[in-house]
Amino acid sequence: MKKETKLTHLGRMTSEHYGAVNTPIYRASTIVHPTLDHIRRRQTQPYYYGRRATPTIDSFTSAMRELEAAEMSVVCPSGVAALALCFLTVLKAGDHVLVVDTAYDPTQVMAQDFLRKYNIEVDFFAPRETMADLSKRLKPNTRMIMAESPGSLTMELLDIPALVALCKKHDIALAIDNTWATPLFMQPIPMGVDFSIHSATKYIVGHADALLGTVSCNAKWADKLKHTHGLLGITAGPDDITLALRGLRSLAARLEHHQKVGLEIAQWLETLTFVRAVLHPALPSHPDHSLWQRDFAGATGLFTISIDPIDDTHLAAMLDHMQLFAMGYSWGGFESLILPVIPDRKIAPRDGQELLLRLSIGLENSDDLKNDLAEGFRRAGFTLPG
Repeated sequence: MKKETKLTHLGRMTSEHYGAVNTPIYRASTIVHPTLDHIRRRQTQPYYYGRRATPTIDSFTSAMRELEAAEMSVVCPSGVAALALCFLTVLKAGDHVLVVDTAYDPTQVMAQDFLRKYNIEVDFFAPRETMADLSKRLKPNTRMIMAESPGSLTMELLDIPALVALCKKHDIALAIDNTWATPLFMQPIPMGVDFSIHSATKYIVGHADALLGTVSCNAKWADKLKHTHGLLGITAGPDDITLALRGLRSLAARLEHHQKVGLEIAQWLETLTFVRAVLHPALPSHPDHSLWQRDFAGATGLFTISIDPIDDTHLAAMLDHMQLFAMGYSWGGFESLILPVIPDRKIAPRDGQELLLRLSIGLENSDDLKNDLAEGFRRAGFTLPG
């Protein structure tokens, strides 16, 4: 089946729910058992406690498992919870983990402030390091590499097949935060990655109204992931999962718009003299464009631009009066967002004088979004053509 068809039909349990197109919301903690034999041999019925599984959970995780081409998918109450689950599934005291220094800021903070408290060694690497240089960072106790491609601020890509080869050579687990691409534009697990992580809050939910995370894995890690997820008890609530199921149905249609309009605006921004760089992997000008062409099936609506420096007064004049672009920390919803960002780079710091603005292109009309940006740039003191 093509992706649009899969998204329409995966995870539906219509025949089990009297013909209802959508799986009903199961708000269930206690599951009662009819006999002593049933409760002692709980595997004889599909559900035995709400923390472990319900039809609502199964509808969503079965759909994600199919989309990811994974052996196991679990759902968590947020993207950060999904990242924590992945770390804790693999690592124990005395282990060493390498984290890409373009990762989502909570990923870096979790590694530095949380994992180190439990005697887990943490080091960082730059996404464009050669495998020869990266291999020098490996230690006898290295058990995991946590990657993100592209990084959600600077949009740098990793050479995923090369990372897979390095990790397999040294028996290291490889996890990738794949939130930007979604399973529609990249499937890490068939590429040899062990774990694919999503902040489903973003494109999967798609409506800026629910927090959710997912972790999917290959057969090697399926039992361990399921066990750790159950021990930690970080199952998401049924209402949020239902909103994610709703989001899945329209994901392909939304991504088509995000991609088309995002690329159109990125190309327009490249024509402006005060825009120093447009960091969008689908542009030929992007340093990692060839990696994007090889590994990805499309591009979403999140990218970053570097513009000539301006003071905070002019920046506020631009951002405080935008009509369509709002300021917010998330992305992937129907609404467009703009945010000044300062990447916290551990290995390869960027020029501290540059001004980076991250754009999340929503579902609005491209001309309206261009006009909003153009008026904002003029308020900031920039001159535009015409």
